[in-house]
Parts: sequence; structure tokens; C-alpha cells
Amino acid sequence: MEEKLRQLRDWILECGSIVFFGGAGVSTESGIPDFRSVDGLYSQQYKYPPETIISHSFYIRYPEEFYRFYKDRMLYVNARPNAAHRALARLEAKGKLRAVITQNIDGLHQMAGSKEVLELHGSVHRNYCTRCKAFYDLDYVVKSEGIPRCSCGGMIKPDVVLYQEGLDDRIIRKAVAYIRNADMLIVGGTSLVVYPAAGLIDYYRGNRLVLINKEATSKDSQADLVISGSIGAVLETVAGI
Repeated sequence: MEEKLRQLRDWILECGSIVFFGGAGVSTESGIPDFRSVDGLYSQQYKYPPETIISHSFYIRYPEEFYRFYKDRMLYVNARPNAAHRALARLEAKGKLRAVITQNIDGLHQMAGSKEVLELHGSVHRNYCTRCKAFYDLDYVVKSEGIPRCSCGGMIKPDVVLYQEGLDDRIIRKAVAYIRNADMLIVGGTSLVVYPAAGLIDYYRGNRLVLINKEATSKDSQADLVISGSIGAVLETVAGI
């Protein structure tokens, strides 16, 4: 492990255009459960499977049931950035990290101080009226009874990508450009099974692909460096350079 951490630290010193691609595992250390972990949302018992509840068609047909689950299991208003979030913000401040590309919707990277954050699946902090497009923050949604409603009477929808919805083309193009131009790509806290987001790392053409995850991924054989362990502990160790 020490040798791998030394290698990672050396590469960070050598590089000036690092990109980080992260998944749910980055936020589990902040107390936000991973959908696919044993203790995650998939292990909870509901009338419908989570994949069904957080789909576009379910939101349209059963908005009250959608919001009951969404408020209960998708919102963690007391969560705070962990060591991984803070380490990435430090690397950006040092001019090493160009962008964070995240599958998470919790906004913790921005809370930690990161400036260039591409949110592939949206954010719980942005909510819009489906009728007049008026903006509402997370606090408004949390405090609303049942279905959050706009002052115009329209239903409010979180700016998150639900099942059956496509990713934002502009964000995808920007993410691809960052990854293509990166001299180092660090992938952390993701099992790399959620597509099309996971396919983005295939655009990397460099020779410093680093995978940091507690469990093996399908891309391990393609990586130049694989570190098994806590994403927070690893990044905190090397972020000081």
C-alpha cells in the first residue's frame, strides 16, 4: 500500500491537468448510503423497488409516493464533506485538479470548496416548477408537505436524473473534453456499473489511470494503478503533496 500511495503522490506532483471521476462511495463516508451496498437503499423494504420509485414514469403517475421516498431516502440535509471532498478541493486550489466529475447529487464537493464540478446526475439543491420553471432550493422541498408546489400551482421537480431520463448533453460533452485532455484520471468510490456515466472513462487516453475503490471493478485490468481502500484516507494522504 505504501508503495502505491508513493506512486500516486509522485504522479500528482508530475501532473498539472488531473481529473477526478467519482461515485457514491465518495459520499458514503459522509453518511450517505450507497444504492448498491448491502446497507444501501436497495436493502430497504418498500411497496415498490427503488428503481421503480425514482423513475420518470413513476414520478409522473404517483408523485406523492415518489416524494415520500425521495424525502425519506434521498435527502441527507445534515451530511457534510468528508476527507475525500476536502482533499479534492485542496488539489484544485493548488492548480493540480482541473475538474470533479461526479455521479452524486448531494452537492458536497461544492460545500467542500471545489469550483469546477460536473454533476452528471443533477443535484438535490436545484428544484424547478414543471409549469413556470421557477427555482426552489432544497430547504423548500424538505419543508413542503407531500408534493412540493410552486406559487403558480405547478408541481416542483428535483433537478436530478431519474431512471428513464437522459443525461444532460452539455455536461456530457464537457466531461468528455476534460477526460480526453487529462494527463491523469483518478476514479474513486464507484463500481463503474452505471452507464452511460461509467463509460466516460473510456475517453481517457493517458497512462495514469488510477482506480481507488474498496472493491474490485470491471476496469481494474485497464488501470495503471489500483488502490483498494477508503477513498477519503487515500486522497487525504496524498493531497498535501
